[in-house]
Amino acid sequence: MRLTHAPLRIIIGAFFLNSGLSKRSLEGEAAAGMHGMAVGAMPQLRQFPPDRFARLLSGSEIALGAALLTPFVPSLLAGAGLTAFGAGLVQLYLKTPGMREGNSLKPSQAGIGLAKDSWLVAAGLTLVLDSLAHKRRFT
Repeated sequence: MRLTHAPLRIIIGAFFLNSGLSKRSLEGEAAAGMHGMAVGAMPQLRQFPPDRFARLLSGSEIALGAALLTPFVPSLLAGAGLTAFGAGLVQLYLKTPGMREGNSLKPSQAGIGLAKDSWLVAAGLTLVLDSLAHKRRFT
């Protein structure tokens, strides 16, 4: 990990680790609500029961957080994971009714939280692109 990547990776990694750990015990209505929202944006997730989906989401967030926080995980790899996860959240924002005002990209009051996840895509792409540019300069 390059020193210039550390602030981004530490803050986002800690956030993901905390989020994943807090979802470890989700079940019942909480898991069903989260699953229902995800299925609305990505119907293929219907194949997972809500409790299993919550465990998979928790595990994914914990793994991504740990990867971002671990210095020997290359920023290229951590950034690719962050970009993919963030893209899924942006898809959730774009496909969930009521998250945007009309047919625009502007978030509704209810959609502000999900719209902010676009920053995760930008942060992930920054790690990926900087890693690729850095490799190109030194090869």
